[in-house]
Amino acid sequence: MSSSAALRRALLALAVVALALWTALTTPPRLGLDLRGGTRIVLETQDTPQLRADAAATDRALEVLRKRVDGLGVAEPSLARSGEKRIVVELPGLRDPREAAEVIGRTAQLTFHPVVSAADGPAGPPAADGSRVLADPDAAPNPNPNPNPNPNPNPNPNPSPSPDKAPAAGSGGFLALAAPALTGDGVKSAEAAFDTTGARGWTVDLTFRGDAADAWARLTGQAACAPGTDPARRVAIVLDDRIVSAPAMQTGVPCGSGITGGSTQITGGFSAAEARDLAALVEGGALPLPVTTVEQSTVGPTLGADAIRASALAAVIGLACTGVFVIAVYRLLGFLATIALALYGLISYAAVVALGATLTLPGLAGFVLAVGIAVDANVLVFERAREEYAALGDPTRTTRSTGTTGRTGTGGTRRKGATTPLTRATLGPDALARDPRRPLHTAFGKAWSAVADSNITTLLAAGLLFAFATGPVKGFGVTLAIGVLASMITAMIITRLLADAALRIGAVRRRPALTGMAGLGRLRTRLNRRPPRLMRRRRTWYTAGTALLLLALAGIGVRGVEFGVEFTGGRDVRYTATRPVDADTARAAVTAAGFADAVVQTTGDGGRDITVRVGDTADTAQTRITEALTKAAGPLTVERDDLIGPSLGGELRTHALLALGLAVAAQLLYLSIRFRWTYAAAAVAAMAQDVLLVIGLFAWLGKPVDSVFLAALLTVVGYSVNDSVVVLDRLRELRRKGGRIPLADLADRAVAQTLPRTVNTGMGALFVLMALAVLGGDTLADFSVALLAGVVLGMASTVFTALPLAVTLESRSPAPVRAVREKTTDPTGAVV
Repeated sequence: MSSSAALRRALLALAVVALALWTALTTPPRLGLDLRGGTRIVLETQDTPQLRADAAATDRALEVLRKRVDGLGVAEPSLARSGEKRIVVELPGLRDPREAAEVIGRTAQLTFHPVVSAADGPAGPPAADGSRVLADPDAAPNPNPNPNPNPNPNPNPNPSPSPDKAPAAGSGGFLALAAPALTGDGVKSAEAAFDTTGARGWTVDLTFRGDAADAWARLTGQAACAPGTDPARRVAIVLDDRIVSAPAMQTGVPCGSGITGGSTQITGGFSAAEARDLAALVEGGALPLPVTTVEQSTVGPTLGADAIRASALAAVIGLACTGVFVIAVYRLLGFLATIALALYGLISYAAVVALGATLTLPGLAGFVLAVGIAVDANVLVFERAREEYAALGDPTRTTRSTGTTGRTGTGGTRRKGATTPLTRATLGPDALARDPRRPLHTAFGKAWSAVADSNITTLLAAGLLFAFATGPVKGFGVTLAIGVLASMITAMIITRLLADAALRIGAVRRRPALTGMAGLGRLRTRLNRRPPRLMRRRRTWYTAGTALLLLALAGIGVRGVEFGVEFTGGRDVRYTATRPVDADTARAAVTAAGFADAVVQTTGDGGRDITVRVGDTADTAQTRITEALTKAAGPLTVERDDLIGPSLGGELRTHALLALGLAVAAQLLYLSIRFRWTYAAAAVAAMAQDVLLVIGLFAWLGKPVDSVFLAALLTVVGYSVNDSVVVLDRLRELRRKGGRIPLADLADRAVAQTLPRTVNTGMGALFVLMALAVLGGDTLADFSVALLAGVVLGMASTVFTALPLAVTLESRSPAPVRAVREKTTDPTGAVV
């Protein structure tokens, strides 16, 4: 690499690291609700006969909801439209979502009606002219004139629009109302206030706009003209098909003139919270469309803090173990790669906070997991550098076994010869004096193709996660994609700069063993001494793979796949008990409460953590379950509460299947472009086998399949294809230079040359995943198990499925052989 190119790369790397450090120090992360605690509610707008629930109508509903949420006093709320009909509301710090969902999700159609007369009922919808019959709140034994569903023990039966109270006249069971004279659109402001002068307690003060103030004066003036005992002397204030207040005009209100000034007051024995909720509803205005809750999730702050600590510790331990392993194998180059890995973490984190992406618990797992991806690029380069250095050490032998051509000692010509394997024993003392900088430079160039292909396949999986996942799992796709891009920067630029700088030191160049490039490694040396003959036993590997697939399919068919509530709809609640309780006791308590089909599990310290999954999504069902468990396990704390409506569950299940199908198609399409169709089909077949085996494992273990599992499965897709691409890329390279050597023998050589990379990369990922499985808690345990299985199966399927299948397909549909044209420069026929 020239000095100018090295300088440009150094300046670029320095600028990237400096910018990342400044961003990380000055920009706070945006934590998801699963990390900081709070409530997430997903609402879906519904069509009405008059209005279709399209994006424009949903945006109008969003602005109304924003005003209501602001009235709740929640710090830093977040509201956003998702798709055409859904609105995502995030309320940090809110532990009880029921009241918030009740206030936020109400249509809040506010109208003011003249009262015609008392009626016998029943209540019904509006007639064509707008008139209707509704229950009289003052006639009920325990009236509840406020919109809050919790009854008020001390209601005021005589609410009045004026400061002075007047008795309610003509209270019957129902009231016949005329068409509305005024709607909530005319309300300029609504404010909860405590009335100390009139002893009315908490009230809601309304202020009307210009025309609405005149309409209010006419309405009250008309009511004041009725006789004192006539129900027509009352004005009905209706909210969402229910009379919340029906005050009678006091005697001081002039007939015809009514109440002027453009303001009034709604009383009704409200509590402070009830008055604020009603004010927020009226202030925000009516929703243009009705909405329904399709998803609701609540996470306690303690659970989020524990998740952050556990994930951070897992990241540190995983990175430390990976660093120690890489240093032990590659020595100085491994140490430099570990520094680059630390910078990778800094760059990835800075990219997330700079983009304003929300950092979720699966997103943290994506960060930790991407460490293994970052290791892969370094391992690919270092293994190739060892091969190139070994080629320099043997000027008289070809290096076909390594996929390179030997260089003569003095003449600088290349020629082909014998195929003696290169081992540490075959490297003469002259090799130790050779400059290791050229092999390293060549290695970075030759490894780029495999690095790019393997990372692009992972990016495809991350893109599908971002497109089809919801909530926190979407954050996993974002951080995984950022991690992949950051790993390419650190491996191909920063590691290269550090290695070039180290090899410029004469003392390092004179000690090639210190760099880690002088030997091929123990595993590679053994494989070169006794090359594997795996392709001769292809039928054996096919039989073993078929047996494993049948076992997985038996688990899926016999045990069945246990879908989580995200895919079926229902409610998933996690409690923490004050004393240990066994699963049978908790299950019996839930069954006695009337939920025999509920899935009850206990985990944690002595069974203090209780998880209940049930199909009933009603709040009353959750209350009954909580009461039953409280009797069995003592006082409980709700750590997490997830609610998924049945329509959303079916949609998520469809999206999951679509994502998997697109993952297979996208990988096949990309690999068909980069390789022959035979290689692409072999890699995709191995990937499909890995996916089915992981699903079968979860079926036999009885573990739930949810969106987090989907994230793990799509990551397995990327990992599996990643491994296959590296081996198939090497097979393609060997085939171009292998002449008449049988394809099966070339495939065996490809295994021997890439197996150290596969093992070393897999070990880096396994360190991280084991740390997540042990320290990540229940939330990430299943995720880690799926990925652990996927990584191990991916390494095996590459050797025992993808490569044998590629050899078989190539044998039946061979590619046209391209002749290698050799240029000669003298009569002796020496090849230039």
